[in-house]
Amino acid sequence: MKGVVWHGPYDVRVVEDLPLPQIEKPDDAIIRVTRSAICGTDLHPYRGEIPDFQQQTLLGHEFTGIIEEVGPAVRDLRRGDRVLASDVIACGMCWFCRRGWHYQCEQVSLFGYGTVVGSYVPGGQADYVRIPFANVVLSKVPEALTDEQVLFVGDILTTGYTCARAGEVHPGAVVAVVGCGPVGLFALMSAQLLGASRVLAIDPDPKRRAMAETLGGQALTPDDSLDEQVRQLTGGRGADVVLEAVGTDHALITALNIVRAKGTISAVGAHHATAMPFPTGQAFGRELTIRFAVGDPISSRDELIPLLEAGRLDTTAIISHRLPLLEAARGYELFDRREATKVVLVPEA
Repeated sequence: MKGVVWHGPYDVRVVEDLPLPQIEKPDDAIIRVTRSAICGTDLHPYRGEIPDFQQQTLLGHEFTGIIEEVGPAVRDLRRGDRVLASDVIACGMCWFCRRGWHYQCEQVSLFGYGTVVGSYVPGGQADYVRIPFANVVLSKVPEALTDEQVLFVGDILTTGYTCARAGEVHPGAVVAVVGCGPVGLFALMSAQLLGASRVLAIDPDPKRRAMAETLGGQALTPDDSLDEQVRQLTGGRGADVVLEAVGTDHALITALNIVRAKGTISAVGAHHATAMPFPTGQAFGRELTIRFAVGDPISSRDELIPLLEAGRLDTTAIISHRLPLLEAARGYELFDRREATKVVLVPEA
């Protein structure tokens, strides 16, 4: 089978003679992939930003498919079912899973991400993929929805929605979104869904600002006047809630500077810094609430899929490119250069 394999920084290749995945445990399933996507998280290994990333990793953690085979312990799923996969792999039975905290699972891992989180599980930018804990990780796709409509429930839609929920966005709130990549755009859409009266969309890229405006945001450039612009737009107070979807020290400091006193910052950008110069005096004196969160599709999908069915979210609006799986390397280049908003890979039939 074909799959997208990481060979080093800026070197991903479609390998055409990979072995087909097999059932390894009773609750495994094998699916034939129908759609997969390149995620911003994939750009970290692509750019060489993760030391010791596992060579020959088969990439991809956002995908849908059709079940080809199930193990004897798989319930309620059968060959031919259309399914959505969570990017988070969790057992569903441990202390954390029973509380709905699947990213903290004692056996957690991520598809296609080396050994960064748990043990290595080959990813879904491929023709076929093995699904561990299939009863937990997979969810049936309603007949009324297309694969592309549900594709992002597996990661970025859930992450953006989690960001807004963790920020306690409420009706009438003025919300600022720092970073208008795909996750930030879904955070923007989720804030609107939760009743925000205004969403300020902050990004240095004019194309991303333009996309945010088409989705109803008010675009701002993160220049030296940003703090003053936000104050002017909020009666001098600052944003009630700031949703940070970048994952850098600079983005988090930006959030701290523009949130109002007693406000909330919700950060879902993938932070890795170990020595950030954090202004604790500022956070303490203004009584800020700062939360970090990771999207959990297993916990959130039953809430999001009905919203898609009702037409309250249009997830396909952010797709800029649909490419054959064989052109995945080009897709990574376009996404890395910000010439693409979101790239969807289509395996050949």
